[in-house]
Amino acid sequence: MRPKILVIAGPTASGKTALAVELALRRGGEVVSADSMQIYRRMDIGTAKPTMEERQGVPHHMLDVAGPEEDFSVARYVDMAAACVDGIISRGKLPILAGGTGLYIDSLLSGRTFAAFDGGSPLRRELEGRLQLQGGAALLEELAQVDPQAAARLHPNDSKRIVRALEVYLTTGKTITQHNLETQALPPRYDALTLTLAFRQREDMWARVDRRVDQMMAAGLAEEVRDLLDSGVPRKCTAMQAIGYKEMAAALEGDGDISAAAGEIKLRSRQYAKRQLTWFRRNSAARWLFWEGQPNFPAAVQASTDYMEEFGI
Repeated sequence: MRPKILVIAGPTASGKTALAVELALRRGGEVVSADSMQIYRRMDIGTAKPTMEERQGVPHHMLDVAGPEEDFSVARYVDMAAACVDGIISRGKLPILAGGTGLYIDSLLSGRTFAAFDGGSPLRRELEGRLQLQGGAALLEELAQVDPQAAARLHPNDSKRIVRALEVYLTTGKTITQHNLETQALPPRYDALTLTLAFRQREDMWARVDRRVDQMMAAGLAEEVRDLLDSGVPRKCTAMQAIGYKEMAAALEGDGDISAAAGEIKLRSRQYAKRQLTWFRRNSAARWLFWEGQPNFPAAVQASTDYMEEFGI
């Protein structure tokens, strides 16, 4: 029998952390973050990382596990998060996976495996060098010779995935299409009850997103980004491409218009929330909790408790 866990998903600023903490307090749970940016140390304000006060003594895992200059992969997340979840289960506690990065959530729950690779390997450097010299179209044509299905899904500008697909084939002798089919055939790692938070009216979600960005600005987002840049964190690294950091870094190193950067962050955050909802709607088994105007946490806790009792956790 697969272990049962609770998942709390939803778009940015939908109240996932608050609900996860409340349920953890009531059910003896521990929270495992499923946020692709909260993994980074020294990136607290722009990622809305829960403060110690907000955590209310509930153990939180997968926060601050990487330096902002590191290239953190979904494979690495799955390995580390699975160890956290299994440790929580071994202690007789309830794992509560909470976050808005759908790829992280789905990859962890599915038991999906990833072909091992070293981002600094000679093969990776060779492929990236060829990409610079020959261009994405040439490497994509090469990929089409061994994995036409993968090549058909990619654009010549999608350099990371082209390099990755060639790397998998040249390292393992298997195409990435074959590897993905094999991993999709694996049974799920966990039996998950997924609760997805959302606002009934999209305008309410937009307003909450905007308020959160205003709070980030008041808390010192510009100073946080400046400190990262001054410490030598490359502006082009993965972490600095996160919404909030990319826009603010561009302003700080450009015209210095912090107010305009905040407006851009609001726009990008709203667009991201829309993409998150599109992803989460793919899960037909999810139980949705809709906010009417403002979050009603007592009602959400009661509904969540009912779902959990029905599910057996």
